Amino acid sequence: MSAKKTSRPVTRQIVVAVLIVGALGAIAGTILLSQSSVMATTSGKVPTFEVREGPLTINVIESGTIKSQEQVILKSDVEGQTTLIYLVPEGTEVEQGTLLVELDASSLNDQKVEQEISVQNAEASFIEARESLAVVKNQAESNISAAALAFEFAKEDVAKYAEGEYPQQLREAESKITIAREEMERAAEKLKWSQRLFDEKYISQTELEADRLSHKRAELEHELAVAAKDLLVNYTNKRQMAQLQSDVEQAEMALERTKLKANADIVQAEAALKAKEASYKQQQSKLAKNEEQISKTKIYAPREGLVVYATSTQFSRRGSTEPLDEGQSVRERQELIYLPSTNEMMAEVMVHESSLEKVSVGNRVLITVDALPNRTFTGRVVSIAPLPDARSMFMNPDLKLYPTRVNLDGRIPDLRTGMSCHAEIVIEEHVQAMYVPTQAVVRVNGQATAYVREGGSFSPRAIEIGLDNNSMVHVKSGLSVGEIVSLVPPFDGGSAVGAGAGNDLNPARSESTGATSPVAAGTAGPADGPRSNNEPAEQPRSSAAPREGERGPEGQDESEEDRAARRERFRNMTPEQREAAMQERLKNMSPEERERMLERMRQRGSGERRERGERP
Repeated sequence: MSAKKTSRPVTRQIVVAVLIVGALGAIAGTILLSQSSVMATTSGKVPTFEVREGPLTINVIESGTIKSQEQVILKSDVEGQTTLIYLVPEGTEVEQGTLLVELDASSLNDQKVEQEISVQNAEASFIEARESLAVVKNQAESNISAAALAFEFAKEDVAKYAEGEYPQQLREAESKITIAREEMERAAEKLKWSQRLFDEKYISQTELEADRLSHKRAELEHELAVAAKDLLVNYTNKRQMAQLQSDVEQAEMALERTKLKANADIVQAEAALKAKEASYKQQQSKLAKNEEQISKTKIYAPREGLVVYATSTQFSRRGSTEPLDEGQSVRERQELIYLPSTNEMMAEVMVHESSLEKVSVGNRVLITVDALPNRTFTGRVVSIAPLPDARSMFMNPDLKLYPTRVNLDGRIPDLRTGMSCHAEIVIEEHVQAMYVPTQAVVRVNGQATAYVREGGSFSPRAIEIGLDNNSMVHVKSGLSVGEIVSLVPPFDGGSAVGAGAGNDLNPARSESTGATSPVAAGTAGPADGPRSNNEPAEQPRSSAAPREGERGPEGQDESEEDRAARRERFRNMTPEQREAAMQERLKNMSPEERERMLERMRQRGSGERRERGERP
């Protein structure tokens, strides 16, 4: 495996180097041929074309690939990286429900066992928290009931004392005062009679003193009863009422504290229950996800179709993508298999940026497939990509190809996804139209101009043109059928025909006219219009000579004499000197100039093959 990976870049570098050397040699040879053609044209007969009228088809021919309009993309939905342990063979026709891919699920099964244990633990914790919440709620209700009862008892104690105990104590104190007062009055009366009896000598002094002591005792008891009442009214009652009211307030605050603590305990228990429940659900979700991941290790066909590996159609900047095979590691979201439907097919055509102004949605398209010769299919352009294809830009940053979708008409069972095809996009179809070759038209001060034979010379004439098919351009007005136009117009309006290669209609180098030159697009279509049997349809141009408005090698605008002198120097060079000069010129060219030169070479080669009757 490592040896193959090591040799692949080296091989690719060798191939690229060989291609570059071949391209340089081809460019040098083409320029030599172009210079010789220009010299021959200058010294010999000027190639011409007779303006004609007849059927003319304006089309754009590009290559493409056959694809399915409806295609199911199957990806790996297993997280991380997994290993392929089963893969259905590519190209198999499968029915709905057929096993296509199986990924290694051993580690997921181990995780499932561990996760089931975690789920059981989380469930036990959840049940414990739920029962704890019930206990906390019951205890909270009990504490609140006890505190409320104590508060009610405190309030009843206040009423009991104020309305029962205190009045009773007050009545007892008053009764004691009354009794003491009566005892004192009786003792005083007795003492008065005892004093009389003593004065009359009926009782002794001792008896008188005893009665006086009794009276004194009665007075003291009366004073004590009055003092006890005053103490009860002024001190004991007030203190007892204050104490009982304080007990009520303390019981009320205790009730509030009990309620708050009960609520806090309940909230805390509920929070713990929610946390345990969330943890339990999370563990259940992980288990369900794990089971879902295990189920995703087997990918079944959602419908019938033809199995195509995603790696067979993918592009890699490092080279060809390694084919999908059992034992490979695949990542999450990696495309594995395409299931295209053969009921409705489409063609993905790469349209060059120079043809974008011509092509539009709805254009009729004629499709030919290399694998099905002598058969032509029809379709319509349904979409044009807003951005160029990234793969072609990577291979050549100056080449802009826009993927264009063409839906084919009807059901074509013989077509397979991935077949190469050629698409002829029909832009316009004229039953009768006047036309001339594209190289016969140049632009003079932004005006399309043709050089028409008048007598023994060619004179410029402004014409109105329409679109072209890379070979023939539609002439709307300014020319007449049968007139002779030059196929080698001069570089400017004042130069004689044959002084150099003519201008082209490439909108990338001139004002947009709706016409596209052979340099801007690919080969011409089959309905280019008739050509003369004895006149060339296309004259090679000198790639070494700058166009009108371009700057010479020294950075200055060249005159006709300078160009003639440069061509003479080039003709007198040895092949080695010409190759060195060509390489130097390629080195000094911008990427756009190199691309235009390669396009001109390809167009020139296509024109020569068409002249020889060969297939482009």
